[in-house]
Amino acid sequence: MPAIVPSEVTVQRLAALKRCRTLSEFVPLRAAELPQKTALCQYDRVARDWAHVTYGELLERITAWRRALTALSLKRDARVAILLNNSVNAVLADQAVMAQALIPVPLHSIDTPGSLSFILEDSGAECLITSKLERWQEIVSAGGVLPALKTVVLTDEATPAGQPARGPRILGVDDWLAAGNGVRDEELPAGPEPEDLAAIVYTSGTTGRPKGVMLTHRNIVSNIVATLEHIAPAPGPDYMFLSFLPLSHTFERTAGYYLPLGMGLSITFTRSIMLLNEDFRIVRPDVLISVPRIYERIYARINDKLRRSPAWVRRLFEACVSVGWRNFCRANRMPVPPSPFMWLDAVTGPILQKLVADKVTRQFGGNLKLAIAGGAALNERVARMFCGLGLAPIQGYGMTETSPIIAGNSLSLNQPETVGKVFPGLEVRLAPGTHEIEVRGPSVMKGYWKRPEDTARVLSPDGWLKTGDVGEFNDAGLLRIRGRIKEIIVTSTGEKVPPVDLELALETDPLFAQTFVVGEARPFIAVIAVLNPEEWELLAKKLGVNPRDPLALKSAAVRSAVLKRARAAAAGFPHYALPRNVALTLEPWTIENGLLTPTLKLKRGPLGKRYAQVIEELYAAHARA
Repeated sequence: MPAIVPSEVTVQRLAALKRCRTLSEFVPLRAAELPQKTALCQYDRVARDWAHVTYGELLERITAWRRALTALSLKRDARVAILLNNSVNAVLADQAVMAQALIPVPLHSIDTPGSLSFILEDSGAECLITSKLERWQEIVSAGGVLPALKTVVLTDEATPAGQPARGPRILGVDDWLAAGNGVRDEELPAGPEPEDLAAIVYTSGTTGRPKGVMLTHRNIVSNIVATLEHIAPAPGPDYMFLSFLPLSHTFERTAGYYLPLGMGLSITFTRSIMLLNEDFRIVRPDVLISVPRIYERIYARINDKLRRSPAWVRRLFEACVSVGWRNFCRANRMPVPPSPFMWLDAVTGPILQKLVADKVTRQFGGNLKLAIAGGAALNERVARMFCGLGLAPIQGYGMTETSPIIAGNSLSLNQPETVGKVFPGLEVRLAPGTHEIEVRGPSVMKGYWKRPEDTARVLSPDGWLKTGDVGEFNDAGLLRIRGRIKEIIVTSTGEKVPPVDLELALETDPLFAQTFVVGEARPFIAVIAVLNPEEWELLAKKLGVNPRDPLALKSAAVRSAVLKRARAAAAGFPHYALPRNVALTLEPWTIENGLLTPTLKLKRGPLGKRYAQVIEELYAAHARA
């Protein structure tokens, strides 16, 4: 990875950012000094070209959106829900809402209608900004009661010809903006204060229903400054960020959106995950904010190609990774794996870098200087390969409730089996006995929206937040995560899913006698299910298969039908919690066979061991599909 050289410009920009008290001050700050610099870039599907928005243009458009919001007569602290893909419009909505001292409620663009309806109702959102009428109609179909919602703004469509007899008024963005044309600048409300909410971000936590995490401007600004001071040096003045993680996720929101805008850098929104590899080559980003799944995909693609390559190619690649990994270990105060050829590493390393590693790193555009991985743990084999190739991901640790980053590795010290050092300004302690990680500092949330009891369970009166994670510090003072106190599955994309609640929901369908949800550090949720024999007979008859044939449980038609029923039973959960693959059995789990506790709870460890091969097949089969 090329060395990052700090510049005086970067130092000056960081100093200016530290003087900002709220997130809504970032764009005006940079528009005043960098009006012609590209702030945002996205693909225009009509013009079939990449469209750029400068900082000066961005501020002008934010002001126009502010005028339209003013015309809605929303009172200070009113909630505005934003249901948009990563885009210029998503930034305009978020920035305008914050600048009005209103509270953004970011929604996941591919969440389920039931989950979206719940969040709109729970937050009391008075306005929803989304792309198309169809999205709103899907939410309506979920049947939620939304008395607070008064206006729906469509960014991609015109005002519909007929308005519904009941419910919110629906406006196309052009008509909505036109309604604000008569608003004068002096009529715009005063901006937010540092302790005002910058967002209510909904996260599953330990329950099936999402909880709204209340994050203030002070919370997020402090985390951005701590991130920049921790990375050391901060990103250079002309760096380009490639954004593809949803802006509704606090990790991307803080590190991939607010941080670059605060430093006067540029952000390009990828066209889609499907086109990510091509966008890497086109955009050639300097900084990548990612989750482990992206590295896992490239790792799998490389290994698949190696399997079909001659033996000498595989040996050359393995030598490159081995030499690179040893050099990485030397540079980061880690034990160096012994090798009879290690005395040649200083000579062979640069040669293998040019022959092998550079070809791999070009998959990221060839210009990547900083790769940050968060949201979940990176697989050891994957981390070793990328570190050995000279593209070492910097792993961190955090949670939505901490805005989100608590600790992280850095360019000067990067040990992949840890999550690095605790960020400046934060305190971390390990609870006696349990070693649960507890954190206190300026980035810790204000609490859960309308959930004082839930807040009190995790946040002490003197500000210590219980994370639910078990940790330890190594000799270098780096934090290592050892496990979780609470049974929460964290997928490789960083989504948190409560397995017990999901299993209870699945078992509301009589077909499922017992269910075991898996997905820790995997790309999606899968289920192993014990079927009710009577219900299985009925389903088998309907599908025309022999219920007594063991192979019938593995047939594509049966698994597809069962999966459809599983997803229907879990319809109230967020999209990422919906199962995407299933394995079936008729053998019940009992106390006698060691798979249930005396209180009839699942023994997850023994179940994981019993079905280890089945679990591997669930994900391998999906990868081949």
